[in-house]
Amino acid sequence: MQISIQRIDQSLPLPRHETGGSVGFDLITRVDTLIEPGQIGLVPSNVIVQVPKGHALLVLPRSSLPRKKGLVCPHSLGVIDEDYHGPEDEIFVQVQNITSNPVVIKRGERIAQGLIVKVEKADWAEVATHSTQSRGGFGSTG
Repeated sequence: MQISIQRIDQSLPLPRHETGGSVGFDLITRVDTLIEPGQIGLVPSNVIVQVPKGHALLVLPRSSLPRKKGLVCPHSLGVIDEDYHGPEDEIFVQVQNITSNPVVIKRGERIAQGLIVKVEKADWAEVATHSTQSRGGFGSTG
């Protein structure tokens, strides 16, 4: 699938799939970014991506992010819509520093990955009630 992408800083490489089996592509930090202890910060990814119609771009933390950097994504994942690709729509990765020390994400570091997924839009059919028995609430299956 060919996808239009714009780099803010042309000296940094385009995101890429690191292995033949990688489903996500790594996003690259555009500038050194300091995140103070306990704070939430936005890390610029250097790209504006035109997500194809009928798709979304999910921005997910790399699995090593908490262990290596002491950072987590407080919203778990980011969703980039197909109409978010204007001239100022650089993708940012939201991270929270869970350590007691400042954390610096260096220019060129890979802290998140993108995943293009096909999506369907809901066509709601409202009903008064559902005709099945409840299977139990949150956590009911153990």
